[in-house]
Amino acid sequence: MCSSDLVGVQAADTSGNATTPADRLSQASWKARHEAKLAEEAKGGYDLVFLGDSITQGWEGSGKSVWAKYYAHRKVLNIGYSGDRTEHALWRLDNGEIAGLSPKLVVIMLGTNNTGHRKDPPEQTAAGMKMILERIKAKMPGAKVLLLAVFPRQEKPDGDLRKINDGINAIYKTLADGDRVTFMDINGKMLESDGTLSREIMPDLLHPKEKGYAIWAAAIEPFIAKILGDKPVAP
Repeated sequence: MCSSDLVGVQAADTSGNATTPADRLSQASWKARHEAKLAEEAKGGYDLVFLGDSITQGWEGSGKSVWAKYYAHRKVLNIGYSGDRTEHALWRLDNGEIAGLSPKLVVIMLGTNNTGHRKDPPEQTAAGMKMILERIKAKMPGAKVLLLAVFPRQEKPDGDLRKINDGINAIYKTLADGDRVTFMDINGKMLESDGTLSREIMPDLLHPKEKGYAIWAAAIEPFIAKILGDKPVAP
């Protein structure tokens, strides 16, 4: 799909339902990123796709040097969008962003904006994720999925938003099928022994800095290398 194709796309329901596909085309930066990613996707040949929100988009910012180490030599596409919730990822999957792709693996980090923007109940966010997994199965049937636990946020374990994310993760775990979809929780590697989140890992207690991205990449590298059938990158 090229940018001109967007004109004919029916307006999405933006009522705030985690399971109702919704666009953000009224936001210039989001529309520009969508159009750029459509052009990038059209090149094809990707073995690995990262899908998510600002935490995934951050591989192009705070995580750039870590990305270069672990992924620059691979055929990889980053379709993380700052501010996206599950409904926005659904819309993107329905509107050309994975058209024609047949990656070996899709890595998903998504859900914290459902928590932070609206405090969606975990069940709603997980229902949106279930639909995302169904879209991927239908559109890229050969792809494996690595569904990551939503990263911790807020400093202390009893923070209200942290608890919501924990609830999401408890349900995400049940979406794994032992074959096509694998769930992985690496949150313990991000936290201190008492469960607190350090600003050394996430300065704003939400988005990882370079150190956080290094922890993330090292934790999932054995799995990625296994699925892609290549040599693991040493930490």
